[in-house]
Amino acid sequence: MLNGIVVVNKPRGVTSSDCVYKLRKILQIRKIGHAGTLDPEVNGVLPIAIGQATKLIELMHEKPKSYIGSGMFGKATDSYDLDGTTTAEEKIVTPFTSDEIISGMKKLTGMIDQVPPIYSAVRVNGKRLYEYARENIPVERPKRKVNIYSYELTQDPEYDPLEKTESFNFAIRCSKGTYVRSLVNDLGEELGVPAVMTSLTRTSSSGFDLSQAVNLETIEKEIDYPEKWLQPIDSFFVDLPQLQISPDQFKRVSNGANIKLNTTYAKVALVYNGHIKAIYQRQGKIYRPEMMLLKNE
Repeated sequence: MLNGIVVVNKPRGVTSSDCVYKLRKILQIRKIGHAGTLDPEVNGVLPIAIGQATKLIELMHEKPKSYIGSGMFGKATDSYDLDGTTTAEEKIVTPFTSDEIISGMKKLTGMIDQVPPIYSAVRVNGKRLYEYARENIPVERPKRKVNIYSYELTQDPEYDPLEKTESFNFAIRCSKGTYVRSLVNDLGEELGVPAVMTSLTRTSSSGFDLSQAVNLETIEKEIDYPEKWLQPIDSFFVDLPQLQISPDQFKRVSNGANIKLNTTYAKVALVYNGHIKAIYQRQGKIYRPEMMLLKNE
């Protein structure tokens, strides 16, 4: 049975659920799930856990995500991207300088309160926001804390003198729950003009990046060579200290027992026969199991 993480390079025009469904059919496996939904028109890194790796999905959500994209000043939509209905237009007579845009981005960096787009999957009273939007039902969108580690202008903005709009490219690194569309809209508000996101690519998620991503067609062609497209479970824990355990310790770990370890780390990955078998957390003078992976050889 396959166990690991497939870093799918999701194309535009398909949903994250579509990718899971197609991969389930290709691999003929039921135990499968993705970490972090991408909007249909957003492409890039979509980590999909299979087999034992599905235990990691909650942890996968906790790692930062990175994006590159583009936005435009001079227009706003209700969805904050080009799929939505135009809600405001304003000719940009005097284009913004790079410094002015960077200054606005800095104000949206750090721990901020963010209001999600009305066309999003956030639930309010058991109903998703996009359902309220489609039924034209007014609803208060809840603010939530997100961490924007960096929000950067990646090249000089480009001004269109005919359309009187200004385009800009950006790179963002952020916590889970962040809506990049909202950050583009909020940047426009900081600068006092309408703004809309025009494209977005996720470049990293759950500790994996585009260099490790593969498309579904490649997996289908190379299905007999999983080493070419499957990331092992161990690869997710590269940032954790790893500790080799003895056969006797492995027997105890296999039964989910607490053990004493000659270390002071708060959390460790226990390794036996070259593979991580469990994640243990320190409590007082002993270590307790936090997550069991492959219990047996």
